[in-house]
Formats: sequence, C-alpha cells, structure tokens
Amino acid sequence: MLEGQKCLVIGSGISGLGAVSLLEHFGVELVLYDSNEKITAEELEAKLPAGSRAVCVAGELPVQIEESVDAVVLSPGVPTDIPLVNRLRDRGVQILGEIELGFLAEKGSVAAITGTNGKTTTTTLLGEIMKAHLGEEKVFVVGNIGNPYTMETLKTSSDTVTVGEISSFQLETVHTFHPKVSAILNITPDHLNRHHTMEAYVAAKEAVAARQTKEDICVLNYDNEYTRAFAMRCPARPVLFSSRQELADGYFLRGDKIVRSTAGKAEELMDIHKDMKLVGLCNVENVMAAIALAEGMGVPMTTILSVIKEFRAVEHRIEFVAEKGGVDYYNDSKGTNPDAAIQGIKAMSKPTILIGGGYDKQSEYDEWIESFDGKVKCLVLIGQTREKIAQCARAHGFTNIRFADTYEECLKLCTSLAESGDAVLLSPACASWGMFPNYETRGRLFKEYVNALAD
Repeated sequence: MLEGQKCLVIGSGISGLGAVSLLEHFGVELVLYDSNEKITAEELEAKLPAGSRAVCVAGELPVQIEESVDAVVLSPGVPTDIPLVNRLRDRGVQILGEIELGFLAEKGSVAAITGTNGKTTTTTLLGEIMKAHLGEEKVFVVGNIGNPYTMETLKTSSDTVTVGEISSFQLETVHTFHPKVSAILNITPDHLNRHHTMEAYVAAKEAVAARQTKEDICVLNYDNEYTRAFAMRCPARPVLFSSRQELADGYFLRGDKIVRSTAGKAEELMDIHKDMKLVGLCNVENVMAAIALAEGMGVPMTTILSVIKEFRAVEHRIEFVAEKGGVDYYNDSKGTNPDAAIQGIKAMSKPTILIGGGYDKQSEYDEWIESFDGKVKCLVLIGQTREKIAQCARAHGFTNIRFADTYEECLKLCTSLAESGDAVLLSPACASWGMFPNYETRGRLFKEYVNALAD
C-alpha cells in the first residue's frame, strides 16, 4: 500500500471519499482536495467519515501541499492531463485511481468488465450468477456501477470474488490491476472530449487486460473491429462471442439460440426468446459475455442459465416503465452515447417518440439517425446538443423534430404526441451533465412522470 507516504486525494465524490476511508485504514497521511470553488473546506470536512484526520482543501491547492505529497489518487472524473496532475507526474509522484487503489488491498479473485456499452447489464448479471454460485456474502459488485471498490476491498478474502464495472476513465490510472477474467464488450467512439483521440480511448479500454497472462481469460466481441483485432495480441487467452457469425470456438447466436462451440463442436445453451426476460440484440451479446465470464470463473452452466432465465433489465437500460393510455414507455437513460442509443431503437417494435439530446461529448450522430429506420415518428430534443443533432437529422432526411427547453416540457410534449399503439423512448445518445447530475436522475424523473400519468 502507501504506508508512510503523504497522499493527495483529488475529488470529493463517492470515489474520493472511498479512497479516503481505505487510505486512513492503512494510516496514510491525507489531504482531500476539490477544485470546485463553490465548495468550502468545512463542507468537505462534513463529508468525511467520523474520526477522519484528513486535511481538507477547496478551491486552489497551496503550493506547499502540492510539493509535499508522495502519491495522488484521482477520482474518475478528474482528467489525467490537467496542469496539476501533469506537474505531479513530472515530479515523479505516483498517480493512481480508485480501481488501482482498491486492487492493492484485494485478497480474492477479480472479474472486470469494460466496453463502451453493456457494462452495467453484464456486470450486474455476472454478479448475480456469482452470488448464486458462491453465496451473497462472497461477492462484491463494484466500480463504475456506483459502488466504489475502495469501500468493499477490505471485506475481501481468499474465497471471495469482486465483479467490477470498469470505465475508460478508471483504466487510465491502473498499474498492477490484474483480473482473473476480463471482458471488453465493444469499443465505439465515446468520451473523445476526455481522451482526445480514438487511439487513446482504445488503449484505455485494452488496459483492463494489460497485466493478465495466458492463465487468465479475456472475453472479446468478435463483431467489433477493435476487440477482434485485440484478440490477436491480447496477453490473456481470448474467448470470443458473436451475434452475427458462427465461431469454431466461442459463443454465438444461431437463429434464436445461444450456442457454445468448442473445437467446432456446437452445443445449444438457451433460446433468447423463451429463456430471456431481457430484450434487444445488445442484451443477447451481454448475456453471451456473462456466460463466458462465469464459465471462466468456474461456475456450472446449470447455475449460469438458471440465473439468466430470471434476470430482468437493469434500471435505466431499455427498461420498460409502464403502459399508459395504450402507449408503452421505456427508460433508456443509460443510452449516453449514439451507439448505446442505437441499441435502444433496435429494441423497439412500435412507432416511437424518441427523446434525445444532452451534454456534448463530441460525438457524431449519423449512425444513430440512420438507425431510426422508419421506427421513429418524432424526435424530441433537449439540452446542449439539440441543434447539432437536429442539423444531423435533417441532413439524413429526418425532419419531424421538436425542441423543448425544459425536461418537464419535453415529457409533456411526448405524451401529447404519442397515440395508442406507440412507444415513448428516453434514449438520449448524450450524457446528462448540464441538466442533471447523472443519467440515473434523468431516468428516475422520467419514470416518476410516467407513473403519475393516468392509465
């Protein structure tokens, strides 16, 4: 660990506070810092766990503190190339994040899932499978899913399993992180405002397997050009899945059946319509990845399939909310980039009123608009990106576009536009920042509005 060192924790959200708790357990001298000038040091102190001895600094970090620290823990939302971090790196200060810090105290086995889309569903499903196999108390589901690794790692032991949803932001700061099984579900353009280039984004995702060996497994999507290419140079043993092509070795979709193939010998595992409560091809891929991960962790297939058959959609991911006045309402607030939102549209089987727009992550929306494919009746746009998306939609010949200035106005407009037999889908293709603190708040407000409608 970092015993005897002075450590700076940057960011006072749940990841930062989790880092403080873990570091104090090991007696590290701590400074908790948040650059937000609207927060005071007293407000930071109020966030700390009882008995904490961390020094709290808000606003501008004094030079004497910057020059005195030996290590820095970055919260995921803190870019690794801001001037402060660059200066610390140039001085030789050790830079790590929540996942690396948690792993330093890990005593059990780790399964790590990353990818542009599908992480939360796959992580949650694998967590449920592992709990069915080992027992609730032996499994910890952590990471980008909302439960800091640093809050759970001290509970681990030689017979526990930690299942982690790991974002590209978190993977920028790993050094010794070594999962037994990992997965890169897919890679499509996202977070380019943070990573700047596609090459840097891909490299961050691939870091999930950087410390693995051929004794370990990395589950990869054969249908994605980036992950298929990575299979050729992955340090772990690659295990492939595909929803488009039959594989001699791996998991694939044949008609309505998920099939496992070993050395060309195929075995049908389940029917995606009869044995799954999840909808959409994206979820078929998530299920195949979860099966591969769970088998890699030694779980019997009977246990895996029994959990999958009862597993329902994760909140905010193509989540059916209610049927009101003959209209189906779906919450896909976690569709925070165009590729994820494409999966939401693919899952729709009715004429759809689509809610889009939000924070601009420098995404392109052409493929998303093209995926409407006659399903989308009207596109209702909100947020910072609404003009950019509207311009793109018109360029592709889609003109039934409406704007809303507020979320409430947007929801009321969708209700008025929808007719019996339609669907209303919240799948914005953008992050929530600027209008909401996170996608969960955006999704929950949508559900509250829908559930308050008259039947």
